[in-house]
Amino acid sequence: MQDLTSYKTQILITVILLIIVLVLNSLSKRAIRRFGKTSAINMNNRKIIFYLSNLFFYGLAIVVITLIWGVNLQEFSVFISSTLAVVGIGFVAQWSILSNLTASVILFFSHPLRLGDRVRVMDKDFDWTGKVEDISGFYLFMRTDDGRKISIPTNLVIQKGIEILQPDEVVDTTQN
Repeated sequence: MQDLTSYKTQILITVILLIIVLVLNSLSKRAIRRFGKTSAINMNNRKIIFYLSNLFFYGLAIVVITLIWGVNLQEFSVFISSTLAVVGIGFVAQWSILSNLTASVILFFSHPLRLGDRVRVMDKDFDWTGKVEDISGFYLFMRTDDGRKISIPTNLVIQKGIEILQPDEVVDTTQN
């Protein structure tokens, strides 16, 4: 009889936890939408934040649920560290994907670059001057002054640097 009572308690706590996680996730999505609208953040960038928010809340819920159901903390930590090691090896194999995602987050949160800005990507070999049309999880899309639509990996944009120009400013590309 004692086991049945403890299972009922664990199930009840798990259900309550899942409801709390769903409510918190819903509230965070609402806050992200409001922040995105007031900060003029486009929908693609908000989707990235929604995804990271979901990942955080559901990951936290999984950890707490495993603790509620009595999983041994030492065994759980070995499992998590093994999983993170495999994920780490996968990220090393796909380093460019990780660096592009990181660069997108940096551009999104910490850089004064906004959609519609006229910019010049500082590169000695190419003249990338134009208007920023979109910033996705992996690429910065821009229309150059000569009308070309180009996409530049975000990690390259961070590495090269960006000069934000005034709308009517002309860039002299004849310099050596």
